[in-house]
Amino acid sequence: MGNSTRGSAAGANPGADHGVHTDPAALLELTDAAEHEPTEVAPDGSVVGYRASRTLPLAVELGRQLRRRRTQLVFGFVALLPFILVVAFEIGDANPNRRSGGFIDLATASAPNFVVLALFVSSTFLLPMIVALFFGDTIASEASWSSLKYLLAIPVPRHRVLRQKAIASGLLSAGALALLPTVALLVGVIWYGAGDAISPTGDAVPFGDSIIAMILAVAYIVVQLSWVAGLALLLSVSTDAPLGAVGGAVLVSIVSQILDQITALGDLRDFLPTHYSFAWMDLISTDIDWTDIANGALLSVVYATVFLLLASRRFATKDITS
Repeated sequence: MGNSTRGSAAGANPGADHGVHTDPAALLELTDAAEHEPTEVAPDGSVVGYRASRTLPLAVELGRQLRRRRTQLVFGFVALLPFILVVAFEIGDANPNRRSGGFIDLATASAPNFVVLALFVSSTFLLPMIVALFFGDTIASEASWSSLKYLLAIPVPRHRVLRQKAIASGLLSAGALALLPTVALLVGVIWYGAGDAISPTGDAVPFGDSIIAMILAVAYIVVQLSWVAGLALLLSVSTDAPLGAVGGAVLVSIVSQILDQITALGDLRDFLPTHYSFAWMDLISTDIDWTDIANGALLSVVYATVFLLLASRRFATKDITS
């Protein structure tokens, strides 16, 4: 009798062994209709008082994601990275008076240059990985915990589950991408001062204008990485392994960057999703060329739209067994 009771309790809490709050009792907070209104069946077979729009509130989903350890670790590392870079320059022999060279050589010239460095060194791997983590883990993790079927049984419509989780992942990704330059700017002002942004071509952009350029750069990076978000979400609804979804999106990003280095591909490289990854660097100039920025944003939006449509179709027709 004792073993049977424990077995029933374990079956009712599929997420207990994973350290997450995904048991049915916790999932009931996703809809306030079920808590305050009796279950009555209307003549057409629907439940009286049920409103699909009241299920899975965004605030609840966002709160669940913020309480997860992986989210806290990501934001913690992003905030720590600028301090790591400062230590690296303090240990090295950086020359803050240098007025020419690459963005790395000019990193200690001013706070805006330090922000450019932080974005430059993280754009190749770290930032795509963060976006892939938030979007690739969102559906696949629920499936791996066997809580997705409980979520849909509340019931929450499938399209709403996908939409709410995608919005929450987008907010977390944008927050992490904005946190890095914000902390880097504060650290840069303290260590290197609020001077002009110096470009490799020798242009000096005033501090105020450089802040606007940084805001536009972050906005572009968010849009440019939307293709990673769409691909990761597609993989997330296609597998029950979160690591596979996240790793798959990161792997595609790496392969695209490798192919972009092969000049023999010629104009075909223009269609690679990572070809315009660093177009935001054109903003650090007194005469901005918007061509690559516009091309990069358009290409990424097209890729993201295709991946999101495929993800929606896949999730709408997939058999949910876990």
